[in-house]
Amino acid sequence: MEHTTREGRLAAALVEVADTLTDTFDTGHYLRRLSDHCVELVSAWAAGVMLIDAGEPVSLAASSRREDVALDLLAAQHSGGPCLESYGSGRAVPTVSIGVAHAAARWPEFTERALRHGIAATFAVPVRRRDTLLGALNVFVPTVPDKASGSGRSEVLVAQALADAAALGLQNRRAYTQCRSLAGQLQEALSSRVRIEQAKGMLAERWQVGTDEAFIALRGHARRHRIPLDRVARSVIEGAVDDTELRPSP
Repeated sequence: MEHTTREGRLAAALVEVADTLTDTFDTGHYLRRLSDHCVELVSAWAAGVMLIDAGEPVSLAASSRREDVALDLLAAQHSGGPCLESYGSGRAVPTVSIGVAHAAARWPEFTERALRHGIAATFAVPVRRRDTLLGALNVFVPTVPDKASGSGRSEVLVAQALADAAALGLQNRRAYTQCRSLAGQLQEALSSRVRIEQAKGMLAERWQVGTDEAFIALRGHARRHRIPLDRVARSVIEGAVDDTELRPSP
C-alpha cells in the first residue's frame, strides 16, 4: 500500500513538473517545487537545483525544507561538486559519502560545508532533454544508504525521473516563450502596417492625392524628425499632427 501511495505521489509530481505553459510561470517557484517533490519522494534531508549555461550557474533554487543550507551547498560548488560533475558528464553522480569524499579531497569546499551542516551523503542527477543539458538536481541525505539494500539506487532513479520531467517542462517553456514573443512581434508588425495604410488613406483623401504621395509625405516627416514611421501614422490617425508639418512647402 505504501509503494502504491508513493507511486501516486510520483505520478502527480511528474504531471505538475511537466506543466509549464501558464502565464503565471515563475522559474524560482518552479524549481523550488521540484526540489520539494524530490525531498518528499526520496525522504531526503534537503534538495536543490542548479541551472547552468556555458558551464556557469545561472539559477539556484532549493527545497522549502532547510532552504538556506541547500542554497549554501549549491553555492559552494563553484569550484567543484556533484551538480557540476553531473552536468559535465550528463550522467547521475551516485550516492557519495561526504566523509569519504572529504577524506579523498574530492570537492573540498563543498564537502567541508556539507560536514559542517551535518550532511552524511549526497547524489546528483542531470536535468537534461536528449542532448540538451540544462543543469542538475542535487539531493542531500542524513545517512549513507546501505548498498546491499539497493535503496540508494532507487532514490536516484526517482530523482532522475523528476529531473527528466523538469527538463521537458523547461524546454517546452522556452519554446512557448519564444513562440509567444515571435507572435507578438508579428502582430505588432501587422498592426503597424495597418496603421500606416490607414494614415496614407486619410491623407490621400484629405489632400485629394494618390496614396503614394501621401506615403512620401509620411516618410519624409519621419526622416526629418528622426521618429519611427509608425509613430507618425499614429499621430495622423489621432489628429495629433498638423497637415502643414507633414506636407513640405512647394
